[in-house]
Amino acid sequence: MSMPAMKTEVSGAVLPAAPVPAEIVAIKPRRAPAAEKYAKMAKDVAVRVIPPLVVLALLLLVWELACRRAGSALPPPSRVFKETKELIFDPFFDRGGIDKGLFWHLSASLQRVALGYSLAAIGGVALGTLVGQSVWAMRGLDPLFQVLRTIPPLAWLPLSLAAFRDGQPSAIFVIFITSIWPIIINTAVGIRNIPQDYRNVAAVVQLNPLEFFGKIMIPAAAPYIFTGLRIGIGLSWLAIVAAEMLIGGVGIGFFIWDAWNSSHISEIILALFYVGIIGFLLDRMIAMLGKFVTRGTAAN
Repeated sequence: MSMPAMKTEVSGAVLPAAPVPAEIVAIKPRRAPAAEKYAKMAKDVAVRVIPPLVVLALLLLVWELACRRAGSALPPPSRVFKETKELIFDPFFDRGGIDKGLFWHLSASLQRVALGYSLAAIGGVALGTLVGQSVWAMRGLDPLFQVLRTIPPLAWLPLSLAAFRDGQPSAIFVIFITSIWPIIINTAVGIRNIPQDYRNVAAVVQLNPLEFFGKIMIPAAAPYIFTGLRIGIGLSWLAIVAAEMLIGGVGIGFFIWDAWNSSHISEIILALFYVGIIGFLLDRMIAMLGKFVTRGTAAN
């Protein structure tokens, strides 16, 4: 509805004034109904979940058909489930010694991985920063790192057992020495790839070395660092399973080896399933942490 024009008197003449604009009413955007929002969420989840489930179902079907016949070396999935029901539904039993549920074996392995990997993360980031920042350190240490990182993890185990004379620190050392190399290398690459503009700004504002490390180096190299951390956590989990097969005691690696010695193939298959799931979750955990710290710039 238009507003009436107001008149203005100038030197005895009456002139029409500009019309007063009508009040502007903001129209709020219509919110999507809750049903549409939940339908979209369900669709997104289905797109991510259904394809892996279909592939898994097909693999289980092929496995069942291939191993059902008499004389098969491996048990079919139905037999694996039948023989491992106690381990699946009661993972917390503890009858003393090494006769424990899978929860205790996995917990012992994860504790070793947590300690060895934490030491590798701290040492790897520190050494990688040194190698990436100093030309002399790179020339002196990089060839040594490139040689040591090619040594297989289990090759370190006899040496660590001779040095520590105990299986627990030996396993932690194997995790440390296995996972530290990708962290060092990726951190050094990230430090060397810091843009020169960042260094120039730090020189202009006169940041001291500690401020430069915390405000420039680590944020700029964070995507590279978390790539190394993701590789390192995967190698840590691989190394602990192999090391525990030899050092004995409680742990998922020893559980697999003991099941093999007892000819319990179904228990081995169940343990491998748990190993794969936990390895996947560890990788996702580091990836999510990297995405949060780097605000989405780290590889997902």
